[in-house]
Formats: sequence, structure tokens, C-alpha cells
Amino acid sequence: MRQLKVLLMGFLMLLLSTTAAAEERIRLATTTSTDNSGLLAVVLPPFEQKYDMKVDVIAVGTGKALKLGENGDVDVVLVHSRADEDAFVEKGFGVNRRDVMYNDFIVVGPASDPAGIKGSADASAALKLIAANEAPFVSRGDNSGTHQKEKELWEAAGIKPQGQWHVEAGQGMGAVLQMADEKRGYTLVDRGTWLAYSDKLELAVLLEGDPRLFNPYGIIAVNPVLHPHVKYMQAMLLIAWFTSPEGQRLIGDFKIGGQSLFIPVAVPTDTPKK
Repeated sequence: MRQLKVLLMGFLMLLLSTTAAAEERIRLATTTSTDNSGLLAVVLPPFEQKYDMKVDVIAVGTGKALKLGENGDVDVVLVHSRADEDAFVEKGFGVNRRDVMYNDFIVVGPASDPAGIKGSADASAALKLIAANEAPFVSRGDNSGTHQKEKELWEAAGIKPQGQWHVEAGQGMGAVLQMADEKRGYTLVDRGTWLAYSDKLELAVLLEGDPRLFNPYGIIAVNPVLHPHVKYMQAMLLIAWFTSPEGQRLIGDFKIGGQSLFIPVAVPTDTPKK
């Protein structure tokens, strides 16, 4: 009887290990904004349950995410720096890029607004004021999509930010917001992450609405010709999920305080007229 129990226990353990091994896994490199905002915690579980596929998320800046794709260390990337995405595809590292969603960038800072940027509709003009007043500005400093937008705006302002007032954090958006809050400084942030963190901070939205602050996101499969080991079919399944009516609905329904963090764009929302 004891031997039978041991054999039965061994059989169950083998069955469980076989089942676990059978679960498909796919690696997604994405930005800290999709992770910090809580979006992935909403969009990925239904996909994983429906297709019995675990998504291993690596949340880094866009530059690092694309580098992971370039090296074949992940199967798919979800990022937000269109120029870098296009270069990634043109160089043959990625295939089948699809638009997924967008939000916008905003400039936040202390409510007292020592640089006097509130009310401005020009992001570069606001950065000029911050630099002129040497008000603390916390930069992502990590080659992320947000950092690329920062550099674009500083260049448009004709300023190369340097000095003690300009702090390069080299960290994700959530950590940068906390640093800006502690330093009573300014920073550029995507609206999704801002909405996820705003109730924990004393910062205020001081600039928004500049068309240059538009922030689109794209999803790209890593090229299986360049890296034969990547899970291309599974990557395409995840891309199909993000851009499907169901995935787009999950993105559009994801709100904090009644405000949408991301606006889906892959599937038309209007019903065609008959």
C-alpha cells in the first residue's frame, strides 16, 4: 500500500511537471509606461488564459526594448518612439509593425510653478523657462521613448540642458515622477503613467495640448529570419490580440478616475453604415 502511494505521488508530480512544461511562454519587451500604468495587468491575463500562453514581460525604456529585440532576446516589442520603431523595421530586426494605441505627454511640476510655465501651449518654450530659471528638471536619461521626446523638445528650444538643475535619472517613469516630487521639480511624463501615480504625488499638470506631445505606441514581431529561435507565430498571436476588437476594447476601457489612459487605434470604433 505504501509503495502504491509513492508510485501514485510520483505519477502526479510527473503529470504536473509535464503540464507546466507544456505551457507556452513568450517574451515581450515593452516600455515602463505600459507596465507602470497597470495596462498590461488588464490586457495580458485574458490572452494568457485564452491561449494557454504565459507572457514574460521585460519592462524597460524603448531603446533597451528595441535592443533586446535586435539581439533576439525577446519575441515581440511594444514601444513608443516611431522613428526608432521604423529604423528597427528598416534594418531588418522587426517585422509586421502595427499601431496599437496612443496617449500624450504632459509636463508636470510643483503647483507653485517657480519657472512660470503654466498656461503655455508650447512645450519647448516651457523648457526654455525651466532652463532660464534653473528649476529642477528630472530627465529619464535612459534612451526611452520619453527621453527621446525630451531631447526633441530641448533641441527645438535650442538648449543643451546641463548643470545641477538637470538631473538624469536613468530610471523608469514611476521612479522619475517620485524623484521630481521629492525635488519639487519638473518632468515630462506620458499621461497613462501620470494618471496611475498622480494621487500619490504633490505634482500638478502644468502644460498639455502641444501637438508635438502626441505619443503613439506600436507593436512589432522580432524577425524570425534573423533570429530563427524566436517564437514568431506566438508573437503574431500576441500582436493580433492587442489589435483585435477584444484587445482594443480592454485598452479603451482601462481608466483611472474616469479618464482613459490610452486610446486604441487599431480597430475602427464606428459601426459601418449599411
